[in-house]
Amino acid sequence: MRWRIRSQLLIPLLTLLLGVVGIISAWTAVASANRARRDIETRMHGSARTVTHASFPLNRQTLLLMRELSQAEYLLDEGDGNITATLKDVRALPAGLPEPTDDPETLQLGPRVLVNGKAYLCNGLRLSQRSDGGSVLYILYPESLWRDALRDAIRPSLILGGLASLASLILLLFVGRRLSRRIGELERRTRQIADGDFSPMPLPRGDDEIRDLARSINEMAERLAQLQDTVQKTERLRLLGQVSGGLAHQLRNGVAGARLAVQLHARECQRASELNPETHGDAEALDVALRQLALLESNLKRFLDLGRTGQERRETCSLTTLVDEAVTLLRPRCRHAHIELAWQPPEADATLSGDAGQLGHLFLNVIGNAVEAAGPGGLVRVELQIADCRLPIDPKSAIGNRQSAIVEIWDSGPGPPPEICERLFEPFVTGKREGVGLGLAVTRQVTEGHGGRITWKREAEQTCFVIELPVIEAACGLGRATAKPQPAGKG
Repeated sequence: MRWRIRSQLLIPLLTLLLGVVGIISAWTAVASANRARRDIETRMHGSARTVTHASFPLNRQTLLLMRELSQAEYLLDEGDGNITATLKDVRALPAGLPEPTDDPETLQLGPRVLVNGKAYLCNGLRLSQRSDGGSVLYILYPESLWRDALRDAIRPSLILGGLASLASLILLLFVGRRLSRRIGELERRTRQIADGDFSPMPLPRGDDEIRDLARSINEMAERLAQLQDTVQKTERLRLLGQVSGGLAHQLRNGVAGARLAVQLHARECQRASELNPETHGDAEALDVALRQLALLESNLKRFLDLGRTGQERRETCSLTTLVDEAVTLLRPRCRHAHIELAWQPPEADATLSGDAGQLGHLFLNVIGNAVEAAGPGGLVRVELQIADCRLPIDPKSAIGNRQSAIVEIWDSGPGPPPEICERLFEPFVTGKREGVGLGLAVTRQVTEGHGGRITWKREAEQTCFVIELPVIEAACGLGRATAKPQPAGKG
């Protein structure tokens, strides 16, 4: 059987509250009834003491005056068959009278007696201390007056208890309904989340556990939305990887064929230049073409390597050599666009452990982006320095990564658009019209895969990408590699 939370909370509380209110009301009513009885008996005791110790004669006129004061009826038995009563038409003692007592203080509302069809609570007092001793005075208190007094005494307690119970019931029902409505809102929100609606719900105004639960539900919905977005992006990347992998393979085959043809033609041009020196310019142009084809083939190969799974290839790499190779591949492009590319290899070197192909693609991608951002007539500056390691300790490193290499790539371009600054390293986020938005995402993946990190900043009207990688060994004297600008026409 389904038992709602509201019922689980309200029924025990209501039972407890009604029990407490009922007990208090009953106790108050009983106390009021006893107090009313004592008041009546006190008046009886006063009348009895007055009659016992007074010297005035007890006749009907005196008994009538006493009735006016005490509201009780009196019946005097003088012992010789004479009966004096405040009641009319009473000539003999009624049946059922109690045994009289000698002490006025022990008088109580006695047994019920019927006189002329009317009920009285009766008790008797033997007047032994008077000069006319031997008489018995019976005090008959009307039962109707006793019931009225009792009703007046207990009515306030019962009314107050009933009102308190009613108010408590209304309050409990209100609280229970409000609690049930708030829980129902949480249930409705969780059903919306199950249906795929991850929009946040308004938080309740009351600062209690239900508000905390609503806040937790909003946090869960936000994380589910992020997870759904990540799954969608992952699926898009998977599909794109399948399509682009096949396309890259075909392009690589075509580039390899074109490169082979250009190499053969370059050999012929070299032999022709030996016979005719004026054709030397053709050989230089073919050399530039070969460099660009080699760059394209290298990019395609590394792109295919990124999509492969398996154990990572780790080897000792020269950081200076990796950066220098990337700069060398990009210099012909910079000379053609009159872009100033500043890079001076340091005298000492630093080595790190990683995949040389992936790291080379990393530097080639970032420096290439800087060249493209700088544009014709712009400036690109590459700097290298060694600093104390600020990266998390790599458990694969035997020396604990005490130092790290910092490569800074500066360009004089306008920088990323403001709307994508915070999501610059996310997949499919790009400010280029024809860009895909995977270059920096893959770059961050490679950097973090080697225990490093990549960030960017904008200073002095220039954009700087900072790549920090842990090094195995840094040669003494390697500080900051001074970037010396070289004219665009010099390689």
